[in-house]
Amino acid sequence: MATVTRVTKIIHHSAIDPSSIFTSCFRNSLVFVCYLVLVLSSNISPSFGLFEDENRGSDLYPEILRDEVVARLHQLGGVSDGDGYLERTFMSPAAVRAGNLIREWMEDAGLRTWVDSLGNVHGRVEGRNASAEALLMGSHLDTVVDAGKFDGSLGIISVLAALKVLNINGKLGELSRPVEVIAFSDEEGVRFQSTFLGSAAVAGILPVSALKITDKSDLTIQDALKKNSIEITEENLLHLKYDPKSVWGYVEIHIEQGPVLEWVGFPLAVVKGIAGQTRLKVTMRGSQGHAGTVPMSMRHDPMAAAAEAIVLLESLCKHPQDFLSFDGHCKSFSMESLSTSLVCTVGEISTWPSASNVIPGQVTFTVDLRTIDDMGREAVVYEFSNRMYQICDKRSVSCTIDRKHDADAVICDSELSSKLKSATYIGLKRMTGAAIQDEIPVVMSGAGHDAMALSHLTKVGMLFVRCRGGISHSPEEHVLDDDVWASGLAILAFIETQM
Repeated sequence: MATVTRVTKIIHHSAIDPSSIFTSCFRNSLVFVCYLVLVLSSNISPSFGLFEDENRGSDLYPEILRDEVVARLHQLGGVSDGDGYLERTFMSPAAVRAGNLIREWMEDAGLRTWVDSLGNVHGRVEGRNASAEALLMGSHLDTVVDAGKFDGSLGIISVLAALKVLNINGKLGELSRPVEVIAFSDEEGVRFQSTFLGSAAVAGILPVSALKITDKSDLTIQDALKKNSIEITEENLLHLKYDPKSVWGYVEIHIEQGPVLEWVGFPLAVVKGIAGQTRLKVTMRGSQGHAGTVPMSMRHDPMAAAAEAIVLLESLCKHPQDFLSFDGHCKSFSMESLSTSLVCTVGEISTWPSASNVIPGQVTFTVDLRTIDDMGREAVVYEFSNRMYQICDKRSVSCTIDRKHDADAVICDSELSSKLKSATYIGLKRMTGAAIQDEIPVVMSGAGHDAMALSHLTKVGMLFVRCRGGISHSPEEHVLDDDVWASGLAILAFIETQM
């Protein structure tokens, strides 16, 4: 029975009620493997010792792919500009220290290292053919304010651990192509409110005007780099772009930042694509007045109009099929993709003059709209705008909509996704000692990642790792040690396909 418990824990999160295991497994084909393992467990010899460290094969390397990675995640999580919380922003003192630490770990894995003129930390091994197209891997070293320890960091440290295993085995030089790990200096965009600074520079899509963007202290990106002895000019910014002919592809490992993997009871998933995004700023203006003297029938209240519009947005995004008519103008698959990937959020709302006894004269709110289907996203924005203007007309208030941000969806490369799926099967088979009979989950990413920027340079693929409760951008962010290990085994198997 102890063996059964250990087998179950690697597929199911420890927070799941054991009494529900049989029900979950039968109801969800994605976790049917649990049932197979439980049924077959009676035929497993006690000496096989599934999940007993002392009996695991040498190809599992728990001391590197799990224990060392977890220790390094916690060590890097302690490198912070905040007192009592984790914060590392672009070229801050903590970010520079983190970069230096990552560079040490790159060298420990047998890589040649350098820091480019936008603060990205690189580690590279040439393999048997230095002139071949390179496989790029990595993630970001910066964080949000009051961050978790796994976002970004896991995608750097886990890959370095896999390369370290190859280095220890004397196989690092047998790679058929160069492999380069990049710890990007900025993905979150906290300090300069401009995301993907590091990866956009490598992809060649960062405009030279970005060097003049200022932070709250009126320091420019160029100033921040200069304070750290990095001279950046328009010319050498352009030189940061990689030649597309020199790159084979980019792969990123990242925590899911959502609850799907925990819900289906699986540690890893292949990412099919990253949602496109539109951000709107909606402003409604009405008649400001005294809360006690203006009759309800004579009010032009922008707050009530905003409330109606926000509820409309929720209904539209929950049930787009009830609002949209494609009638030949959009592809038929748009409705299906919208129903499975569309999410809409009103994250900020403000009023003027914002007093409890005043009918507001103005209300402003934001809309964040994401879906894997760019055509469907435009249809939703169009429908919401039309219906919102109707609300404003009915309530005799004025409305304006400003589009603040647009990013197209990124579809992951089918070849890379297939290789990542195969590598995940291999990694989990090594870990469990049994073949995985069910499909590896394939999911969409609603969050942006460096892979979005790199998609302008080369084909991209992503692997998600389960995180507890789907919580991210929080100190509560957590990944099970064995899930860290599973990701390391999967990425090791993937890198071995390049040998």
